[in-house]
Amino acid sequence: MGKKGRRESETPGRETFDPLPVESKTPATVVLLLNSPEEDILVKACEAIFTFAEKGDENKVCLLGLGALEPLCRIITHSNKLVRRNAFMALGTMATNGDVKNALKKLDAIPSIIKNLSLEEDTVVHEFATLCLASLSVDFVCKVQITDNQGLPPLIQLLSGPEPDVQKNSLEIILNLVQDYQSHLVLHELDLIPPLLELLKSDFPVIQHLVLKTLQKVTTEKGTLAVFREKQGFNKIMDILNNMEFSDLHSEALQVAANCLTDNESIQLIHESGDLNRLMEFLLKPSTPEIQSSAVKCITQVAQNPESHKLLSGQNVEKILVDLLNVADISVKTSACQAVAAMSLHQASKDCFRDLGGIPALVQSLSSDSSILKEAATLALANLTCRNQLNALAVYEAGGHEILVRQLRESSPRMVANSATTLRSMAEQEVIRRSILSHGAMQALVEPLKSTDPQILINATQCLSVLACDNEARVELHRAGGLQLLVNLLHSFNRDVLHSACLAVNVCASDDLTTVEMCKFGALEILQEINQSRNRRSRVSELAMMRLLHSNLSVKYSLTGHLASTDIITSGFYDAGKVCYHCLFMCEGYSLFDSGFKNSLNWCHFHTAVNLKIFLPCFETVVSLCFCRKKRKEDKQKDEAQSESVTEKPWSMMDDVSLQILIKEAKESILPLNDERQLVSEAMGGAVEMEKLHEFPWMLHLSELKFQLQSNVVPIGLISRGIYCHRALLFKCLADCIGLSCTLVRGEHNRAWNEILLFNQSPFSQHQFSQPRRFIVDLLHQPGSLLAVDSPAALQYQTI
Repeated sequence: MGKKGRRESETPGRETFDPLPVESKTPATVVLLLNSPEEDILVKACEAIFTFAEKGDENKVCLLGLGALEPLCRIITHSNKLVRRNAFMALGTMATNGDVKNALKKLDAIPSIIKNLSLEEDTVVHEFATLCLASLSVDFVCKVQITDNQGLPPLIQLLSGPEPDVQKNSLEIILNLVQDYQSHLVLHELDLIPPLLELLKSDFPVIQHLVLKTLQKVTTEKGTLAVFREKQGFNKIMDILNNMEFSDLHSEALQVAANCLTDNESIQLIHESGDLNRLMEFLLKPSTPEIQSSAVKCITQVAQNPESHKLLSGQNVEKILVDLLNVADISVKTSACQAVAAMSLHQASKDCFRDLGGIPALVQSLSSDSSILKEAATLALANLTCRNQLNALAVYEAGGHEILVRQLRESSPRMVANSATTLRSMAEQEVIRRSILSHGAMQALVEPLKSTDPQILINATQCLSVLACDNEARVELHRAGGLQLLVNLLHSFNRDVLHSACLAVNVCASDDLTTVEMCKFGALEILQEINQSRNRRSRVSELAMMRLLHSNLSVKYSLTGHLASTDIITSGFYDAGKVCYHCLFMCEGYSLFDSGFKNSLNWCHFHTAVNLKIFLPCFETVVSLCFCRKKRKEDKQKDEAQSESVTEKPWSMMDDVSLQILIKEAKESILPLNDERQLVSEAMGGAVEMEKLHEFPWMLHLSELKFQLQSNVVPIGLISRGIYCHRALLFKCLADCIGLSCTLVRGEHNRAWNEILLFNQSPFSQHQFSQPRRFIVDLLHQPGSLLAVDSPAALQYQTI
């Protein structure tokens, strides 16, 4: 017994002291006590920290500096309820400070906090845990953590609890979370709407405001809006609006109502209940700007429904909105502009707003310092001027076009897009278009063409398509660097952007110089790639490509192998045979095939050229796309003197006297079709029997000409031994000169032919038929014969 008693007295761990009172006047000591294993000490230390932190932000920052945060985050998971409660009180109070909040984000405390939100937990824990999360949920990363750790379900459960502070904190957290649209997608599955609607009855205005703000966010999602309607939410909102005791809630309730009115069923409800009149009262009676602005937003939603629009027009909403455009408050004016934009989707309202003087007020709003107001005003003008020339003229008379041109350089994407749309509508009138261009519209459009926003690109290119119908405008666009930007848009995989870009290219290709520049930037090659793609090609892309080719028929024929009857051959045309797209492209205003012209004699290739230099004047320095006049003797001597110091003369096409004689003969006699066929055949060596075609020495003849000329370019008038491709080209040239309609089609293996369309009444026709028919002209085997297209004789003529 004695040994045992002595051993027990020597082992202090076997006995405990009575509880000792802990007193400290220094925060550092209390923070140290947070590491104590004693529960009583932890309870009192947390309580002391809570009391100290409650006194102000300086104390909170002091505790942060002393290292109180980390042990508190650990203690909130303690098994003792009282320790947990006091720890949460201290932590939640400290977390309201910004510095503490930032430090708390790094400690990964959110999972531990969420675990303490169960209904079995103490109400005080709920209060301060939600207070802590309310501070953290402002941060995006913390929002993600709360959502990922399944924080929403317990928070929604706490909304139905008895404690107002817990309800308030939970609402703040949910409101912060729903700022992110991804959270909207799951909310209606979590049954959020019923507790929110129940809290609208709360005795605490702060809770009612938070509920309405949350509903304003979540009802923008269709699924949640459907649940809201099913739970009679819209009716409860209208009850608030009909109760003047809740006037402080009317602004936010109207914003929720505006969301509801995007839904057709809710609009039907407002018709059946007669609540539309109540909404109109908010516009007519004096009220705060917030309430007026929210009421106008409701009208904006209602106006987009055709049936509702008729009701609104019957109550002179247009007149009310025009009056609101002239108020001082920016938010009301902005909402009024948005409502005008919505009402202007209907033609009747467009005319009404013009007659009421709404357009000058909108133009005046374009000069506001508020970018939101300017954005709304440009949208209203865009809708008002769409397919309405009188409204476009009214904007012009109010000086709106000048401001809109300046706004093309603004940073707001919607403002730029809306401005471009309005200018496009206005520019359809020539007088207005010229004025728009005089204010530098083409230079201003360059910036939008650099955008990555699809809507800006679509609207800017559509505006460009209207403005670029003027030659001076295209010159300005090129000087400003806009042509290359336009061509770059052809690379877009956005179908609408590509469509608009192709339309703009088609318009800009109205003159040869602009077309040449676009080809130098790669437009033709890009369009060829597009038109070879099953997914990207369209009629517009094909039209743009053909428009580019139309400016150089030599290229068109080389690439497509076809010239239509409307493609009139002129001086400088040449047939270089089929070429690949990589050989294309003009440089410094010269022909696409200048490199072939300037090269030394090549026995493998030859070019057949049509040179009509005798007829029209132009610049000597441009070779294949020009008409050159005969120089006077003194001019020629002067040029020869000037060229003595030049080592290499620029290449130029020689005069084709023989061709000029043929054309003159054709023009003077206005030959019948049969005689023209004979003229071509005789000039090219006469008829050749099919069986003896291989004996016809056309290749030897061309080789001799190339050697004689020391060039790959052979003027077509010098060819006296020609086959299909040469005769068809000559026939097309002569036909175009005398106004005879025919095509030129390339086949395989030097085959080419002309197609003509004959009517029964045609003086050239020896056939009788009821409908117009197409024929191929035989220029080689039986000159003078017409071969019906798709007939055996025609197919034999087209193929070997």
